[in-house]
Amino acid sequence: MSEQEDAIENNEFEREPVHQSHLKNWKSFLGMYAGEHAAGTEFMIGPLFLTTGVSAFDLIVGLLLGNLLAIVSWRYLTAEIAVRQRLTLYYQLEKICGKNLVLVYNVANGVLFCFLAGSMITVSATAVGVPFDMEMPRLTDTLPNSTTWVVIVLVVGAVTAFVAARGYSTVAKAANWMSPFIVLGFLWAGIVALQQLGIKSFEDFWAIWEEGSDPFPGQTKFTFWHVVIWSWFCNGAMHIGMSDLSVFRFAKSASSGWTTAAGMYVGHYMAWIAAALMYAVYLKSPEAQIFLAGGEAPTVAPGPMAYNAIGIFGILAVILAGWTTANPTIYRAGLAFQSIFPKFSTSSVTIIAGVLATIAGLFPAFAMKLLGFVALYGFILAPMGAIIVTELYVLPKAGVAPNSAETRGISFNWAVMAAWALSVGSFYLLSILEGIFLSFLILPAWVVCGVIYYVLRTKFNRLT
Repeated sequence: MSEQEDAIENNEFEREPVHQSHLKNWKSFLGMYAGEHAAGTEFMIGPLFLTTGVSAFDLIVGLLLGNLLAIVSWRYLTAEIAVRQRLTLYYQLEKICGKNLVLVYNVANGVLFCFLAGSMITVSATAVGVPFDMEMPRLTDTLPNSTTWVVIVLVVGAVTAFVAARGYSTVAKAANWMSPFIVLGFLWAGIVALQQLGIKSFEDFWAIWEEGSDPFPGQTKFTFWHVVIWSWFCNGAMHIGMSDLSVFRFAKSASSGWTTAAGMYVGHYMAWIAAALMYAVYLKSPEAQIFLAGGEAPTVAPGPMAYNAIGIFGILAVILAGWTTANPTIYRAGLAFQSIFPKFSTSSVTIIAGVLATIAGLFPAFAMKLLGFVALYGFILAPMGAIIVTELYVLPKAGVAPNSAETRGISFNWAVMAAWALSVGSFYLLSILEGIFLSFLILPAWVVCGVIYYVLRTKFNRLT
């Protein structure tokens, strides 16, 4: 092998298009998406849907439609742009926004990743705490509820940060080995939960949720459209926000975007419903009934729920699901922080990210409010995808060259900053003032961000 061939073979293509010899077929993405989206978050999201009082139709049909819309977004937006440009999200943004503005984006990205990883450390901790008869955090808890909780979270966080700091290959190997085990855990636990609920027909299954109910104290009432829109945009940062450009840049064709269906319908459908069934079993327990009779929200603790369904296997499944989700999330946060502190090694910034994630994991609110947090995560980051779409597809038709920062030699594209800040700020204020569920505003904010950017670049080019 020549030096040039060896360089190509070992290249991550961080600052250049992916070489033709490194393109992968659709099978390479199928397993990755199935594994990544049947993970720790699913053990929380399924039960949390029940706390919002969804009906059977809302949940079963709403998830079918919402996940389909997410798949279409990946296929016709993310994958299309990825195979056309074959660049990472960060390098694509650098060409458009400039290096200094990308640093601002990476701060937001890294911090949000740490909070998400923290919620997954919380999930794993609920399983580790089962043998110690640990008091589980309640749905309304914000602060740590015991010394045992603090110790377990710190131990889980330390192990997670250590593995993440070992690098991408270690993280990927851990996830690939454990994903089939976790998917089996969801499926098995869901089947056992059906038996525990006495389900013998589809009518019995439908009757679990029937016409829905009032939400638990402190929770938002979910309708059909809440389920559709939330499930569509819970990964909004990845598809319409273009984070997965970094993944699909290796695809031979944009049709590989359809492989996201494995993640949506194995993880975001089967796993969510399986976890919801486990929680439905718990809600019939004397402990949950005492909470409900007193007007309090019962706990949402994945560890005890899975243990009740399939014993030790359930505990292991929850620990591994939370752990394998937190690992790559902390790793990604470390990469985002490294762009801010380039003199630090990858392992050093990953450890820093792990410490922040562990601190977040001490506070149950990040996990217990996961529906709202995931909506916020997508709401903040998704509009950047509109900037990319506008740059590559819309501005050239107006005679404006793409890759603004690169072609103009600037390090901070103020038009991007203004469009991002105005769209996110105004719609977040609208959400607060009018009490609108944030997921409903992700698409409007995305569109408005693109429109503002187009106007600034075409009408006020000299000022921005």
